[in-house]
Amino acid sequence: MHGNIRFRTLLSATILSTLALVASPATAQEVATPPAPAQSPGPAQVSEGATRAGEPAEAEIIVTGSRIQATGFAAPTPTTMVGEEQIQNNAQPNIFATITQLPSLQGSSGSTTNTFSTSSGQQGLSSFSLRGLGTIRTLTLIDGQRVVGAYYTGVTDVSLFPQLLVRRVDVVNGGASASYGSDAVGGVVNFITDTRFTGIKGNIQGGITTYGDDEQGLIQLAAGRSFFGDRLHVVASGEFAKEAGVGPGDFGTDLAGKRDWFKQTTMINRNVTNDGSPQYVMRDFAQPYNFTKYGLISAGPLQGIAFDQNGRPFQFNYGSNGRPVGNAAGTVAGCFPGFCVGGDLSGNTDTGRTLQSGIQRLTGYGRIGYDFAEGNEIYFTYNAGQVKTHNQPVNGQNRTGLTIQCANPFVPVSVQTQCATAGVTSFTFGTANALLPNTRVRTDRRQYRFVGGIKGRFGVLGSDWNYDGYYERGVNHTAVDVEDILLTPRYNQAINVITLNGAIVCADAVARANGCQPINILGGAEPSAAARAYIMPENGPFQRLRITQDVASLNFSGSLFDWGAGPVSLAFGAEYRKEFYQVRADAYGAGVTAISPNNAEYPADPLLSPLGNNWYAGNYKNGDGKYDVKEAFVELNVPLFNSDVLGRANINPAARVTDYSTSGTIWAWKVGGTWDTPLDGLRLRGVTSRDVRAPNLSELFAAPVTTTLPNFLDPVRNVNVVAIQSVVGNPNLTPEIGRNTTFGAVYANPSWLPGLSVSVDYYKIKVRDVVSSLGAAQIVDLCFRNIIPETCSAYNLNNPNGPNFINVQSFNLASIKTSGIDIEASYQWRQPLGLPGSFTFRALATHIREYITEAGLPGTAPTDSAGVNTGNTPHWKVLGVQTYTNDRLSLTVQERWFTDGNYGNQYVVCSAGNCPVSTAIAPTIDSNFMPGAFYLDVGGTYNFTEQVTGYFKVDNVLDHDPAKSPNNANPALYDIVGRIYRAGVRFKF
Repeated sequence: MHGNIRFRTLLSATILSTLALVASPATAQEVATPPAPAQSPGPAQVSEGATRAGEPAEAEIIVTGSRIQATGFAAPTPTTMVGEEQIQNNAQPNIFATITQLPSLQGSSGSTTNTFSTSSGQQGLSSFSLRGLGTIRTLTLIDGQRVVGAYYTGVTDVSLFPQLLVRRVDVVNGGASASYGSDAVGGVVNFITDTRFTGIKGNIQGGITTYGDDEQGLIQLAAGRSFFGDRLHVVASGEFAKEAGVGPGDFGTDLAGKRDWFKQTTMINRNVTNDGSPQYVMRDFAQPYNFTKYGLISAGPLQGIAFDQNGRPFQFNYGSNGRPVGNAAGTVAGCFPGFCVGGDLSGNTDTGRTLQSGIQRLTGYGRIGYDFAEGNEIYFTYNAGQVKTHNQPVNGQNRTGLTIQCANPFVPVSVQTQCATAGVTSFTFGTANALLPNTRVRTDRRQYRFVGGIKGRFGVLGSDWNYDGYYERGVNHTAVDVEDILLTPRYNQAINVITLNGAIVCADAVARANGCQPINILGGAEPSAAARAYIMPENGPFQRLRITQDVASLNFSGSLFDWGAGPVSLAFGAEYRKEFYQVRADAYGAGVTAISPNNAEYPADPLLSPLGNNWYAGNYKNGDGKYDVKEAFVELNVPLFNSDVLGRANINPAARVTDYSTSGTIWAWKVGGTWDTPLDGLRLRGVTSRDVRAPNLSELFAAPVTTTLPNFLDPVRNVNVVAIQSVVGNPNLTPEIGRNTTFGAVYANPSWLPGLSVSVDYYKIKVRDVVSSLGAAQIVDLCFRNIIPETCSAYNLNNPNGPNFINVQSFNLASIKTSGIDIEASYQWRQPLGLPGSFTFRALATHIREYITEAGLPGTAPTDSAGVNTGNTPHWKVLGVQTYTNDRLSLTVQERWFTDGNYGNQYVVCSAGNCPVSTAIAPTIDSNFMPGAFYLDVGGTYNFTEQVTGYFKVDNVLDHDPAKSPNNANPALYDIVGRIYRAGVRFKF
């Protein structure tokens, strides 16, 4: 608590003092009010490198995707720009949401992803993923400089960036390792900030969904001023944003805010492969039949007796006309393995998952730059940010396969009588534990980033050369805390109850001696405060993560000579980077060691395993690791010809050598070129590259990351169990190697239709030695089918000595191949139909032809996930934007669309009586269709004065519901929140 107060006090003081300095006229030179920016030219590619409208002529040239800085240089890698005007028109509380709408971004994380998780530690991360290759293969930069990771996978959190001063965002749709180093396999997202902003500007915005939740507030303020004859430049900004999130629904089938799209769609494995019927069947309103909201006797002669909130027994309605067989396996005749359809759904837990995390972010940024000579600057930047999130992973904490003694004094007399009649002394029991509070996960990320640098230009032999050197120090602290969660061994003892000397107590004497308090789980009676504190102690699981990044970089760029076709340009430089992480966790989850000892908050208890994994979920582990990287690069731009007959062409090669302390030396390179043909407005371009991604700190050194799987099928016993999946690091991993090829054409500003720009690019990416692992279900299936017997040692789903577990480790085994087409078009129509102002049309589309993953293991086949709408790579993803603007107002209409898909391309669709034998490579299923979606957004602005603008935005105007998914919902593609309204006011003086 005190640390939080200190952080806010320091951040607020920094922001206020800097804003006061830049706003004060006492010592400042008078600066004329800058002219309003010119009309944005729309969606032109940014690879031109030319000065943009509204920027001063002396502004530095920034070409993301290349280190060459030369007027007229055209980088061959397709790059899409999202300008300040489009960012403002989209009116999102986080700029991240605007960028992820681009079709080439697939699989980015955000506040609607990772909300179903307790143990991942990644809740609320806003991280980009290009080409569906994952957030770890997309490099995110600020002004071309690296940013410290917000998690030990190395991914950044855009929520921590200073956003009001962002001038534009460049998205490089292709490998850029030769220019920027590791992680740029899918591409680069570069935030370009306004380092010379003068004046004061701000933004105040609010929003709410049509369901009355996810209330939003955003306050942004920035100020800048020049001193000492325009040589000293001071810029500062501060931002506060809060989104309440979309919370959980109650048990059953009702979501938060009366959303009605939830159908409890489930892909059920019949576990029969050769009876002529599909192995997998899709069913709505499916429910596990081994637990209920307040408890169910799930096996044996008393099977089917359930308990209501008051503890009264009744006969459970299974659905599917299911009849309990009464055997030890808990079979229900007429139902599928593990599931019935329909019946009493009041105990369903999945509606309790948070649809969107609540998020609060606070950022401050300051920059001081001094021009010690014309065109040469020394500068310092500092930004601090805090992002806090909270989510509920699921309703309840279901426990199945429990053993309850018939003599337990909490068992109703009528049930005890039935025990005696049946000749049993105990029964098997399952419950969602609805009598207990639901688990909550809270994260608190704090980032501190300092950059000191020098940049400018100097003359050598009559040629201007640019230089850019900087040192960056970044520190990220992440705290994850889990509230109201079970300590499994204590829970197991607290439900084993006897009567002793007339008192109801825990049966185990050792447990009683260590504070055990009995609880009654047959019904919904709230346990005593002492019993609840025993099984759900106030001090729950925690993770404390510290990440540091140090970067020193020096780059040069200039022209060597002119050989007639144009200047031959050269860029070269070197970089040193060091990454470090340390994570600490509690003794109950991580195990008792010197770095996580028992203490007053986590006292020793003989019932708990000293090896850890005692929590129901959130068993975080201790770990640490570091590596350093030394790199050098060289890049050339060589004009080939420049004439009226042939046009103008260049070739752009680059190479980078990298030495990793963990895996040695590796090379990255690229060869690209452009040709401005003699045909009016037509340019051809192409590039091929070798890109690399080094294993991150998590993959190399991470202690186990655990995930609780509450309804995992044990195919041997044909029952669902609770299992803990543990993912561990592998220090022997080597870098991934990518080959990225792109070629296409740009048709821009033809003389017959100025303002038109169209580009079409084909891309193909192949990544080998991919760091990957088999999923938990794959491991079990490959053992069960005796395809890879070695996987049998990786799990135990019937473990009498502790929790069921599945161990997962990463190796350089897999490969990824993806290809497709990017299309971008824009047109600006000035004075449309004689009206004042202009109309701008922009459309972007990405077609994913294939996305093939090979596991690299015997008995497995390549899997193509293009068009799989449970993932993030639909066959087509399209964004359209139309904007009308004049001096007084603007109106924007936006369309987002992606195509119909399926649950998996490997499935063979068939019906009962005509199915082939189902295999791991070609499993059979009765339905394999998942519809696409179309979303319509509208917004507008009105200029009250030249300084003050009001605006509104409505997203998902049609309130389109997400498609049914066997994974509850898929926020990577679908809008799961619904229609949302936003309005605000911007000002600039």
